[in-house]
Amino acid sequence: MTAGGIVRDWWRDPLDYRWLVRTLESRGALPMNRIFIATCGGAVAVISALTLLSAQGPVGMERMVTGFNVVIALLWVGYWMLAPWPGERLSLALLAGTDVLIAAGCVVESNHLFGSACSMLLVLPGGYLTVFHGPRVLAVHAVWCLLAVLTLSWLTVADSNGDVALAVSIVLTTAAVTVVLLPSLHFCYWVLRMDALVDPLTTLLNRRGLDYYVSGWFGPNEPGTICAMVVDLDRFKKVNDTYGHAAGDQVLVRVAARLRAERPPGSLVTRTGGEEFVVFARLDRDAAVDEADRLRRAIEAAEAATTSVTASIGVTVIESHSSERCLDAMLHSSDSAMYRAKQLGGNTVVLAD
Repeated sequence: MTAGGIVRDWWRDPLDYRWLVRTLESRGALPMNRIFIATCGGAVAVISALTLLSAQGPVGMERMVTGFNVVIALLWVGYWMLAPWPGERLSLALLAGTDVLIAAGCVVESNHLFGSACSMLLVLPGGYLTVFHGPRVLAVHAVWCLLAVLTLSWLTVADSNGDVALAVSIVLTTAAVTVVLLPSLHFCYWVLRMDALVDPLTTLLNRRGLDYYVSGWFGPNEPGTICAMVVDLDRFKKVNDTYGHAAGDQVLVRVAARLRAERPPGSLVTRTGGEEFVVFARLDRDAAVDEADRLRRAIEAAEAATTSVTASIGVTVIESHSSERCLDAMLHSSDSAMYRAKQLGGNTVVLAD
């Protein structure tokens, strides 16, 4: 893949906030994240309080804004230590408010050179966005940071009787941290995350990748029929025993390519382990069975001199109102149907009850 293609995929990737929070929670990492985020709020409170206590601190309206920021920062600490973890919309609202308050506190600072230095605090909400939200949200934050820095630089030039070199230095220094560094870190974080979600042999999504990308299909705002197809290769062990594991790997790569090429539009294709693949699509019952049978024929027709294979496919279709509308239940049902297909001799499709 070209560099442009990688950047395009990064930009378009829909980071699943709920999946990320669930994953951190299952690993016991949310409490530590709470401490980190609350500590950042505490740091802002301390810095703003010291500014108020300074002999050269703000006066008048500036003092009111700084005092307000101290109160909000302390409330921020209390929220992250005591309240439930926020949903995606509330998370964005909290960080948008933080961006506005930090930038306002820097701009109203009477010593604009000091205000420019304090604009580095915008790295704190930016760091949160880097971890918990996608590149487009981070891009909005970067633009906001750049506008704040340019405003502070213009005010600094006015204070220093037109010292443009000083203003340019402030812009470059602050922008390097708030505008360039965080998107670069987010891109590297995304590459590593994608590597963890992809099967290295077939380059399809793995079981964790399936959970990441399909979890959004089960949200409260995602109605509609969903189907799951569990595809298991018939007598694959015989291929490994007869021709070796290298030949078996070639079969898996070939089948993955066929599934990727023949999959229904908008579907997800994953290799969940061994010789088993899973396809998720938004299809009704009849269409799901037809598509599964088409995939079965595509696998059977895949060209190979000595290692042609067939597949047994179990299909589950869940309506929007079903109580079984969850990933694990659909996989279990499809897996059971796939085993019934194997009991019928393989190379067939069975629809779950």
